[in-house]
Amino acid sequence: MRVIILPGNGCSNVRQSNWYGWLEQRLKSDACFETVLLKDMPDPNKARRSHWLPFIHEELLGNNNNNPSTAQQTIVVGHSSGAEAAMRLCEDTKLAGLVLVAACHTDLGCPSEQAAGWYPPSGGAWKWQDIYENAGCNIVLLHSNDDPFIPIKEPRYVAEQLGKYAGGADNGGVQLRGFEGERHF
Repeated sequence: MRVIILPGNGCSNVRQSNWYGWLEQRLKSDACFETVLLKDMPDPNKARRSHWLPFIHEELLGNNNNNPSTAQQTIVVGHSSGAEAAMRLCEDTKLAGLVLVAACHTDLGCPSEQAAGWYPPSGGAWKWQDIYENAGCNIVLLHSNDDPFIPIKEPRYVAEQLGKYAGGADNGGVQLRGFEGERHF
């Protein structure tokens, strides 16, 4: 089993940004995963979909080897823009699961987010059922009640949309975990 950590935008040295380096080291020291990948992203400040998704496929998933089983054995942890990248990735790529930290489904009226290409309408409609199914029905969303950038209604909506495909089970593998006082993590 593998883990890929996708950072939020604005992080030019991901190991020194937020909690990414800490999580990488923690997961490696726990030795639960064969591989833990954390790399600086191309276009880190604008986080454009047209740059990030090819990089994720080629450099992190290794799809240049045409080995779909690698992706199916991968859990993706995405934070902020990285969460949106993880969801878009999962629209057409089977993964072992998703951990979405500070996820949102709209650009929140921010021009730079609109230009990044993750959100409808320019990014296309979200393919909620594909995301749910391609994540192996294993999706955890983490959000803080005092996030200054992303209001709680955003991850609640994401969880609600993904939970619709659970077949009547209690959100069928989609969990939204709230935290207090963690801001944007």
